[in-house]
Amino acid sequence: MQTLSKLIKLRNCSILFLLFFLISCGSLKQPKEIQQPINYSDHEIVEIEVKRINSMIESEPVRALWRSVLLGKQDIIDRTRTNVELLFKSAIEEKDYYEAKKYYTSLAAIGWSDSDYNRKIIDELSAKDIPGLGKNDLAPKSISECMNATVTIWVDRGVKVQNGAGYADVVLGSGFFIDERGYIVTNHHVIDSMVDPKYEGYSRLYIKLLDDPDTKIPAKVVGYDSILDLALLKTEITPKYVLNLGSSKELQVGDKISAIGTPVGLEGTLTSGIISSTERKLFTLGNVFQIDAAVNSGNSGGPLIDNNMKVQAIVFAGMPRYQGLNFAIPVEYLRQELNLMYSCGEVVHPWIGCFGHTKRQGKKKTGLEIQYVLPGGSAAMAGLVPGDIIVSIDGNPINSIDDFQFLMMAYEPETMLECTYVNSDGKEQNKYIYLDRRPKNPGQVVCESDFVSNSFVPLFGMKLKASSTLNRNSYTIESVVKGSTADEMNFSEFDAVTVKDVKIDNDNEYIFAQIYARRRKKGFLDITMVLATQLDSPYYF
Repeated sequence: MQTLSKLIKLRNCSILFLLFFLISCGSLKQPKEIQQPINYSDHEIVEIEVKRINSMIESEPVRALWRSVLLGKQDIIDRTRTNVELLFKSAIEEKDYYEAKKYYTSLAAIGWSDSDYNRKIIDELSAKDIPGLGKNDLAPKSISECMNATVTIWVDRGVKVQNGAGYADVVLGSGFFIDERGYIVTNHHVIDSMVDPKYEGYSRLYIKLLDDPDTKIPAKVVGYDSILDLALLKTEITPKYVLNLGSSKELQVGDKISAIGTPVGLEGTLTSGIISSTERKLFTLGNVFQIDAAVNSGNSGGPLIDNNMKVQAIVFAGMPRYQGLNFAIPVEYLRQELNLMYSCGEVVHPWIGCFGHTKRQGKKKTGLEIQYVLPGGSAAMAGLVPGDIIVSIDGNPINSIDDFQFLMMAYEPETMLECTYVNSDGKEQNKYIYLDRRPKNPGQVVCESDFVSNSFVPLFGMKLKASSTLNRNSYTIESVVKGSTADEMNFSEFDAVTVKDVKIDNDNEYIFAQIYARRRKKGFLDITMVLATQLDSPYYF
């Protein structure tokens, strides 16, 4: 399915002699200057920052609080904190517990507490009424009952005309009930035309039950996450059975699982197999399972259940570039996101404007190493720099980039958190970070905000430094990120690189760099090549 193929993000790749990009993409202009950290010792700059904070208090209250904390002026901190406190209490009174959690978390980061509420109470209130997380009296007791807890997703997109003939344009998928009120989980790509603002055609959403496949029951989209390919639907019926969500953290390679769905329109199909891998990076956030249970187009959105008849993952299928291989989204990601899909509709992921990898000491994972910091981003303003190793966020230990990304799935943008990190001197320190909205294409933001010499770190894995005062496009490689495009293409330190042009293909979400290089590992052979990489990757955070 084309929409799914666009969703799946490959790891950094390279294309040699890709000459067609010269006419198919637009050249990217370097910024004349990059945003620098605020100099809090300059009185005039501080006064400008105070005015900026005051202008944010109403529209961005948590950002105003965060910047006042960075500024360090107690009167400004007191004013912005009091404003967020009032917003928290107002959200509690209005029973908007999800919004209240954002304010509480931000206040708690700087040591604030409330006599009536603590983190546990706020978490319980914000999870109240969330489908899939409460008591389930309709849990199936047999495989046949599990199958009756699944549905066929039917998206009617009218009629399409091919070669002068009209055909029904229908998207088929699978889903399953997670709540007796009629809430259903499926894949985002199955219902994409229902929520895509660029789609201008006819689109109607229905479900079909296994015991009544001829009746189309209207449904609506409650929430969705296009990055993790999840969607929450609602239909006005009471299901016979509701599946329980398991805990896929316990799944290991070789464990037996079963998939239920509607492959190529065949309702109520059950296939079995094992978990082949638990750490495939096909999305730009998190890992997915690779499975050997047979699934086909139409299985997408169906449940992957274990021997205890609990959902351990959500199948997604129909990827042409992975013929013969099948994958599923861990149910832990669904658990993290149900609150957001139910409360917010579209899930918008946060980030702090960094790029990095898991830090390892031998085989042990010891934190998340920052290898690039976006100028003007949250991390840069907070004072984090390349080489810092994040070991904790909001009191939660971070041993890897996967830990960080999984934790961030539960937070909403516009939240302030405390970050603990180890600096280059080996000392553990704390900073306050603000969660911005993750851009659709972080790589494009990097290119537009930073110089080529710096932006090549997250894009291609090479840190450049100027090597000529006469030719500003001439560089020497200062360092190479292990496992990156540069590393895989045998670039190394001290190689000479001249950047001829940088272009962006927004349609396919790629960036291309035409370079002239002399690589030591290739006998210093002069070569002109084109490097290519996607504008997003699992290593932006």
